[in-house]
Amino acid sequence: MGLELLLQNILNPPVLMFFLGLGAVLLRTELEVPQPLPKLFSLYLLIAIGLHGGYELSKSGITLDVLKVLLLAMFMAVAVPIYAFFILRLKLDVYNAVAIAATYGSISAVTFITAGSFLNSLGESYGGYMVAAMTLMESPAIVIGLVLLMLFAKRNNNSAVNWGEVLREAFLNPSVYILMGTLLIGFLTGEKGWKAMDPLFGVLFKGMLAFFLLDMGIVAGRRIGDIKKVGLFLIAFGVFLPVFNALVGIFLAKSFGFVKGDAFMFSILCASASYIAVPAAMRLSVPEANPSLYVTMSLAITFPFNIAVGIPLYYFLINHLWG
Repeated sequence: MGLELLLQNILNPPVLMFFLGLGAVLLRTELEVPQPLPKLFSLYLLIAIGLHGGYELSKSGITLDVLKVLLLAMFMAVAVPIYAFFILRLKLDVYNAVAIAATYGSISAVTFITAGSFLNSLGESYGGYMVAAMTLMESPAIVIGLVLLMLFAKRNNNSAVNWGEVLREAFLNPSVYILMGTLLIGFLTGEKGWKAMDPLFGVLFKGMLAFFLLDMGIVAGRRIGDIKKVGLFLIAFGVFLPVFNALVGIFLAKSFGFVKGDAFMFSILCASASYIAVPAAMRLSVPEANPSLYVTMSLAITFPFNIAVGIPLYYFLINHLWG
């Protein structure tokens, strides 16, 4: 991968808005995003991702190959937060372990978009249903995270688990509800529905994402010092877990006969960490967790690593295996 393409990937306006927000705090400016606008940005992004994923799924239809991709995507979205949680519990409390595990069980839309651009620059393509796979990987991690929270937080308090409450909280959590609901709406209304919504939820997406990341940068900047409390453990986690997840994704893609482009995008989804849906959900559902940990790890460690090293590394491995 050339330096020009590498810089093009990194110099993405929404990504730079995050660092603008982070710098505003570190330079002690008085920049703020008025409340409750960040909640509106979160709601907007969840609706946009859900509608677009449903639309893409309606275009491709649900064939056996598509179903295989979607099921494996959901499998990874369930498996990653579970094993990540138990690794994180070696150093962290239940709340922060849940929030970080859910963050790494979900995906980064911007990393996915950047990887797609990288693949297109090489003259290769991937199935449009991978966008649906991306959407489906958003919410299982939130659900699993909330289930882990209910199980282990209650256990620590010596209280019995109320499974009715666990399931209600998992499936009726506002973030999960709106994401899955809009995915269904996008699927049912198809192209006609998406064209009607595109001016708001397609054209303006990057602008709203920029506002969201500006606020995330401010939030991370205000609490960035907290990551020093756990130091190298979380930094190593933010680098090595994505690589491990990508390797698992590549193994599954090869075993189940994915085409090359789909295998690459699947590995990117497995390796990325959320800084839209899950942080929004965790801020609402797990207020005890420290956003400076899961947001900073996802945005300041894993995201730049994937952009600079991960994307070319995963492609190199897949290109070697697929030929």
